[in-house]
Amino acid sequence: MSHTLPARHHHGRRTPGWGSTAIGIAILAVMLFPVYWMLNVSLQPSGSAVGTPWLPLDLSLHGYATAISQQGRNLLTSLVVALGAVVFSLLLAAPAAYALAHFRVRIGNVFLFGILLSQMIPGIVIANALYTAYNDLGLLNSIPGLILADSTSGIPFAILIIRAFMGSIPHSIIDAARVDGAGHLRAFVSIVLPMSKNALITASLFTFLFAWSDFLFALTLTTTPDVRPVTLGLYTYIGTYVNDWSSVMATAALASVPAILLLVIAQRYIAAGATGGAVK
Repeated sequence: MSHTLPARHHHGRRTPGWGSTAIGIAILAVMLFPVYWMLNVSLQPSGSAVGTPWLPLDLSLHGYATAISQQGRNLLTSLVVALGAVVFSLLLAAPAAYALAHFRVRIGNVFLFGILLSQMIPGIVIANALYTAYNDLGLLNSIPGLILADSTSGIPFAILIIRAFMGSIPHSIIDAARVDGAGHLRAFVSIVLPMSKNALITASLFTFLFAWSDFLFALTLTTTPDVRPVTLGLYTYIGTYVNDWSSVMATAALASVPAILLLVIAQRYIAAGATGGAVK
């Protein structure tokens, strides 16, 4: 006599029950509550955050108007610095990753070890060293100086991500381009870079996030309000507008928008780029 097993045993998997779903929703709610509270306070009339109601019933855009007028320049500075760090990091990281992935470099392993080692150096050590150098070079309180500083975090990470992806590109594809008369530079630009799109987007996104959220370099390498990223602007903002938390939270909400948009747009590229991708 034959017996038919239940579908969930037949497939070897069990469907999650309501208990697991409820636990997942509860954990997600706890993680997202600070974001909700930030938006809630930012939409309240000016005042202390202590007496803020749980639901934003009396909505006001006063906080956003104040944030844009007071922190708009700082937001623009952060955007320019983050985009500049992305461009500069990729210009250096992509060729370096290609060389490490497809050229027989004698000190390649030593170079990779140095990259990994650089990620373990505390940021305050790098910031203090850069301050001394920037003071001699006249790069303090400058956008190029912040771009260079933020690139110290983006370049090593980008090399590791892009190299892992480029290493999966078959040598036969590059050799075919070489047979057709393409030089190393043309093969790199015309063949390797388009095939490494996922890795490039992943490295660009994380480099942008590194630079956008930077506080240490901004605090150390800027001493005047002329060039001030939004992270440092928000830090000084709290001391100045501590009684107007709606403006403070509105600034924080505006500072979160670029990162959220980029994550939503590039999420389908990140998984492929972070895992090394696949080449047919």
